[in-house]
Amino acid sequence: MDASSRLSVGFAWVGHSLMHIVAALYLTVVLALETEWNLSYDELIRLWTLGAFLIGVGAPLAGWLGDRWSSAGMMAVFFLMTGAGSIACGLSDGPTMLLWSLALLGLGASIYHPVGMAWITSNAENRGKAMGWLGLFGTFGVATAALVAGGLTQAFGWRAAFLVPGAVCVAFGVALAALMALGVVKDRHADVKPQPKPSRGDVVRAFFVLSLTMVCAGLIFNAMQVVLPKLFEARLGHWLGGGTLGVGGLVTLVYLVAALPQMVGGVLADRHSLKWVYTLCLLVQIPMMAAVAVLADLPLVAAAALTVIASQTQIPAENMLLARYTPDKHRGLAFGAKYILSFGAGPLAVQLVAYVYEWTGEFTMLYLTLSLLAALAFAAALLLPDDRKEKAAVPAPLPAAE
Repeated sequence: MDASSRLSVGFAWVGHSLMHIVAALYLTVVLALETEWNLSYDELIRLWTLGAFLIGVGAPLAGWLGDRWSSAGMMAVFFLMTGAGSIACGLSDGPTMLLWSLALLGLGASIYHPVGMAWITSNAENRGKAMGWLGLFGTFGVATAALVAGGLTQAFGWRAAFLVPGAVCVAFGVALAALMALGVVKDRHADVKPQPKPSRGDVVRAFFVLSLTMVCAGLIFNAMQVVLPKLFEARLGHWLGGGTLGVGGLVTLVYLVAALPQMVGGVLADRHSLKWVYTLCLLVQIPMMAAVAVLADLPLVAAAALTVIASQTQIPAENMLLARYTPDKHRGLAFGAKYILSFGAGPLAVQLVAYVYEWTGEFTMLYLTLSLLAALAFAAALLLPDDRKEKAAVPAPLPAAE
């Protein structure tokens, strides 16, 4: 790879971590706001509904702009807008300002997945490996978000939990914009390594199947991320001392355990059938989430970790499936459509969590529902085209477009 491609891949990796850190800060900070603002958990968690909605609904437009204008330019906008939203959250003086600040954060975060995924697909020579590393950085972000939020909140107050990560995002945005202005980072409009061309029938079939599985996966991922800090506080609080740092640390541990298996998922996606790697990961989640519904103490932590491992290991295969069945000139829009389905499920997940907690005061029914969603996704994934049977010739690599 040339210097531009290497830097593009590097910024995409780091951006994935920062996106997940900043987008998940509020899910732990909310535990401190319950006391400081004297509001209930279900009232406060609903403030994230609009932000979560915008993460999904903004994705297609961001992907389209990345395709039509500049992937690198949109990534700079991502860093700057997400950072500005996080800083605004830290300066909020009440629920109304926090609601709109979270919305700005969510709109900025909506840019990453459609643009970043298309950016790395075009610039990476070894896609499975690159996607595995991308997933590793994303999992690191998901894992450390609760620790960053809990640690900064406990040490310096909840405002610092937003201000510090927001400043880091802005700094990366300025650096990327400067590299673009100097001509060091350039847009690439042709893949470093072109892929086989699937048949039209396989494209149509994959579109409908992946639409369903990605909605289910989005509900599962978002609900799991939203509820895990509160679930651990409720069922393991006597072990964790009652502070946000202990809860955040345990959530971090669960997600860090899933980091390396996602690298394995990238290797498997390079070497084996994408369909069967994806399908088996969905299958594992069915009994694991049913177990989370009823377990406590260390068995709960183990079941939660296995659930997250399976959900994260499937991601490289899912992204490669989408890239395989999408024309490269529309890839940003396709990834945008994916994330309006998966992250667009975010507000539904937030409302589901709030409703179940308001109704039952705990999360057994929530995890049983998520187990059923995993079963539906597994059944649908069985209908994907068998990528091992594709015989289309691979075209020669095309040069980078300046």
